[in-house]
Amino acid sequence: MNLPGKLIEEKDSIFAMTDGNAEQVSSRRDGARNPSPPPATSGDAPGKVASKQEENQMASFVPREPLYSFAQVILPDAVRTQFATLKSRIKNHRLLYEEWELEKIDPQGRHIAFNLYGVPGTGKTMCVEALADELGKMVIDVNYAEIESKYVGETGKNITAAFKTASETGALLFFDEADSILGRRMTNVTQAADHGVNVARAVMLKQLDQFEGIVAFATNLSRNFDTAFVRRIAQHIEIPLPDEHGRDAIWRKMVSPKVPGHDALDWAQLVKESEGFAGGDIKNAVVNTLARLADMDADTRIARVEMFVEEIRLVENAKQNVGNVPIVKIEEIPLDKTVFGKGKL
Repeated sequence: MNLPGKLIEEKDSIFAMTDGNAEQVSSRRDGARNPSPPPATSGDAPGKVASKQEENQMASFVPREPLYSFAQVILPDAVRTQFATLKSRIKNHRLLYEEWELEKIDPQGRHIAFNLYGVPGTGKTMCVEALADELGKMVIDVNYAEIESKYVGETGKNITAAFKTASETGALLFFDEADSILGRRMTNVTQAADHGVNVARAVMLKQLDQFEGIVAFATNLSRNFDTAFVRRIAQHIEIPLPDEHGRDAIWRKMVSPKVPGHDALDWAQLVKESEGFAGGDIKNAVVNTLARLADMDADTRIARVEMFVEEIRLVENAKQNVGNVPIVKIEEIPLDKTVFGKGKL
């Protein structure tokens, strides 16, 4: 299912639809690259000029271009349908909330919040990037390691600064590893650090309620979410492991026709051998295989299925022994029976 059209901003609103005027989108993006927002104001006192500290906090969140489009993402039709629904909520916002009066039952619907969840490597971040591209929006990245502060109260101020920057630039706000910031609040507070965590959660709830833009979350640990956040997020979309058809498409997309031996590869065997793999696992196997292939003599530099299978085994072993991730067990090729020969250093 295709996601047609491009969304652009109209005056005072992110919820407007066009049929895909590339020049308009490009012009909007140029403005987002070098935004000229009004003077920063304090989140606690509208109209009050922000302090130097607040300005510095906001300056750390810089909008950037999305890196992927939906044409680059392999997804099941059911998941694409969910993204189409999400896009419809944005493009038809006035119809839904004003004409059809959804604002009466969903007064906080002025913002769009969605969460992508699933095991690592399935492409959650790629999907956020692709949606931002589809909407013609820049992306502001936020992860907990960047906003967390050892000083009580500063983490909340960083969260506020991230939302304020997104509001002033019109960018999509993206919280990766969202379970770190949306986790359950502590009921048995025994030290200042615990209190700080709860304060940060409270600030996040407040900012999410007040925000009038688009905010995305991605997590591998969605079961850790506080229920208060779960109900404030309009859509939770699972990005699953690819099935047989999906793995076939991923292998064919990742191994370029320019790779020597491409046309003779047995795609069906690669699909079978990589059962239980996420797209990120397949990417690691492809990158490592081609890196070793490039180090071979030119007259023997021909890709063979056995080369990819050897790297599949290495990725599989790493998932089990380092990450403790159970996957479907398949027949092993002894790692000392390498098909590459010795690498050149």
